[in-house]
Amino acid sequence: MDLYTLTMLALFAVLGLTAWAQYKVTSNYKQWSKIGVSSGMTGAETARLLLDKSGLENIAVEPVAGTLSDHYDPVKKVIRLSEGVYGGRSISAVSIAAHETGHAIQHKEKYSMLVLRHNMAPLLKITSGLAPILIIAGIAFNAFNLIGLGVVFFATIVLFQLITLPVEFDASNRAKRLVTAEGIITARESAGVKKVLDAAALTYVAATLYAAIELIRYILIAAGMRKR
Repeated sequence: MDLYTLTMLALFAVLGLTAWAQYKVTSNYKQWSKIGVSSGMTGAETARLLLDKSGLENIAVEPVAGTLSDHYDPVKKVIRLSEGVYGGRSISAVSIAAHETGHAIQHKEKYSMLVLRHNMAPLLKITSGLAPILIIAGIAFNAFNLIGLGVVFFATIVLFQLITLPVEFDASNRAKRLVTAEGIITARESAGVKKVLDAAALTYVAATLYAAIELIRYILIAAGMRKR
């Protein structure tokens, strides 16, 4: 079995992992959305409390449409929580709200990997759009230079994914500590928080693995083309 075949098998395996990770996120979110926190706090109240405790009174907390559409906007300095999280009084709601607050705290503290990710974002807008075009054109026209440049551009996507991992893990770790320290959850409820946040983290791991294996596949295609 050659290296390219092994790479394709790995790619299919990671696709399976990606589907499983997405299932875990959805199922854990639904499961722990049905279990309320003993403190009775909503996701919005959780975010507001943690922001204020961290000296981030200037960060707004707003509802946003959709499910699991929660995010922190570092430009407008606002945490946007999906409707189920914003008004929800569940373990899922406070977990996700605390995670997004973790990103806001990272921003305030100039967490190195977050700063690096923000600095890479403008470059990624260019390379992520051009990479697939260059790779497809390189394969179609048997042009090594095109596919080679496409591989370089695609490598920036993989690098961005790798940088994202510690950013997300750190935000989740902050969230786990904060919701316990501030009495938002009890020690017993912490297991649910961990399951919700760990499931979300798995999706980032799967996405990174997929991108890395795709990069290897493109490199093998380029290498084979160069030998011709």
